[in-house]
Amino acid sequence: MWTLARQLTNKHIVQRDIYNPIPIFDANGIFQDTVDFNRLNEQQYDNLGNPIFYYSDADGNQYQGIGLSQQSTFDYNLRGNLEGYNYDDINWIDIDNLDPDQLSINYFSANELLNGGSNYVYYFGFDAFGNPISGTPTLTDYFGHRNKDGNLVEKGSVTPQNEIGTVISENQLRREVAAFSPIYTAGYIQDKFAVNDLLFNIGLRIDNYDANQPVLNDKYLLFNPSLANTQAAKSLLPNPDPDNLDWEDLNHPSSIGDNFVVYVDNIEDASRIVGYRDGDNWYNEQGVQISDPTLLAEAAEGKISPLLDEDAIKAVKGGYKTDDAFVDYKAQTTFMPRIAFSFPISDEAQFFAHYDVLTQRPPSANRIEPLDYLYMEDNVGALLNNPDLKPEKTIDYELGFAKKLTLSSALKMSLFYKELRDMIQVTNVLGAYPATYMMYQNIDFGTVKGFSASYDLRRTGRVQMTTNYTLQFADGTGSSASSGYSLVNTGQPNLRTTIPLSYDQRHALSASVDYRYKTGDKYTGPVLFGLKIFEDAGANIMMSAGSGTPYSRQSNITQEAADGINDRSTLMGSINGSRLPWQFRLNAKFNKNFEIKWNKKKSSFVNAYLQIQNLLDAKNIISVYRATGNPEDDGYLTAAESQNDIMSRNNPDSFRYLYSLAVNNPSHYSLPRTFRLGLSLTF
Repeated sequence: MWTLARQLTNKHIVQRDIYNPIPIFDANGIFQDTVDFNRLNEQQYDNLGNPIFYYSDADGNQYQGIGLSQQSTFDYNLRGNLEGYNYDDINWIDIDNLDPDQLSINYFSANELLNGGSNYVYYFGFDAFGNPISGTPTLTDYFGHRNKDGNLVEKGSVTPQNEIGTVISENQLRREVAAFSPIYTAGYIQDKFAVNDLLFNIGLRIDNYDANQPVLNDKYLLFNPSLANTQAAKSLLPNPDPDNLDWEDLNHPSSIGDNFVVYVDNIEDASRIVGYRDGDNWYNEQGVQISDPTLLAEAAEGKISPLLDEDAIKAVKGGYKTDDAFVDYKAQTTFMPRIAFSFPISDEAQFFAHYDVLTQRPPSANRIEPLDYLYMEDNVGALLNNPDLKPEKTIDYELGFAKKLTLSSALKMSLFYKELRDMIQVTNVLGAYPATYMMYQNIDFGTVKGFSASYDLRRTGRVQMTTNYTLQFADGTGSSASSGYSLVNTGQPNLRTTIPLSYDQRHALSASVDYRYKTGDKYTGPVLFGLKIFEDAGANIMMSAGSGTPYSRQSNITQEAADGINDRSTLMGSINGSRLPWQFRLNAKFNKNFEIKWNKKKSSFVNAYLQIQNLLDAKNIISVYRATGNPEDDGYLTAAESQNDIMSRNNPDSFRYLYSLAVNNPSHYSLPRTFRLGLSLTF
């Protein structure tokens, strides 16, 4: 903020009065080859609080200057609070010689802190100066209230008796942003009952999510359009008889509906129609559907130009924003039935099945950022929040069979299928006005299907065991909300194709064996010197193994261990077409309980344990370099095309040594063997 303060201080007195030079003469009247100029003075202020400068030319004609030489709000407030200065003087301030106690964030205007979109402050529920706000400011409060002429006015100053209102400057706006206060309600009803041998567990959950904030009515437009059925749109159609034919008799191509958005050759002075749009579907002027909206931009001299209504054109010409194109978020009500049933086929076996619908509120990037829209033209291609995100949905099916093998063991097998719908992903909004941008949308989908089998052994003697095997196939259009960023960042349309998801693990095995000695008369372990040394002691061994998850292989060598290198990788094969190696892990825990008797009625237990993670110290690979498939080498040091670059270094041998250290990244492996020794007290 010191940098911002330097830029804003003295900016209005940088100019000189060049029409009134002051030549420098010595005592003898000899010109010293030096000419001074006073700073522009005789400063006054107009009714908006802007400084006005008057200066005269060589002929004595007087001129008024305002705009680029305008005094900043920060400078105005700083001069009014510094001793020896006045808000309207032209004395130079050396801001770097001021004590920080002489400065305040409140000297800035909110506009100055937002800095044209390169903001110095970030806030909601507070104002730009860190003060909590009262009430709920609207988007109109943020963008500013306008009178019928489009001038910025004080809130509430426009009345039926005064259509002009009290005109103010943009630096007087507080730019307050309301707190994010979504409304979330839910309820459920559930019942469990039996019909003959069938046991049912049926329920219904109802969720209602309301983001409780304004959203764009049309993600492609920040201003209200004139649709195809309006006079403004039809008057631009070719008219075979201008003298006799009424505009209502003119018709768009048959494929164009009345509510289609119209695109023209010039947004401020349209003369012909170049295309149409219905939602995400684009059409040329003949009504033929097209896939690339940039064709309409090319027909409009390189900039997409929707046909806007009169108020929107006034806003575009005036360079300001309004909330006219925003509507309230439409609350989302989701019905989530949950049905589970089972029925025995014998005394020792049964079938079971269930059907569930689950939803999740948008986890992130769903709060409106008015700043994104205020300076939208200056952030072409930026990734913006989407306040209109909907909940994500998962539909889960399972069908299984369970059988008792012995009195203490059972086998369970099941088939499962999950549908992932309305998943969030980064997308391109090509052809948006006033600027193309990226945003999150509910466009991803996926499926997870597979088979699971488990074997359970209840404690038999000293042993208890659980084992599980899962075969899984997880495919979808995106593994996370940002997995498609690289694709859309190239300017490509929102392509959707199913690929293995990054968590698609084909085979997963797990087993847990617990070996434990009992206490008291049930103790059957060794006794040493009359002591039951393993009483209430045991060991637990957990094993997990799984096949590798997918990653995308690349065909070219890049410097993965170097910073600041803009190497572009080339995909080899398909996205997520390669696999990491299998992983195996064994964990162990040894523990023993000791009873502490405080009196006849009270006692506590101390559990001493030794836990060993990754007992066999297996080097499980969790990440590799995409060009080599190796966790320790990206291939750069040995690649033929890298040798010239390596030899150009000041010390090639030192470079090779340091690069080899950097490329061997320990985070590419899971944690090594780890010991944990501890005590826990139960009382």
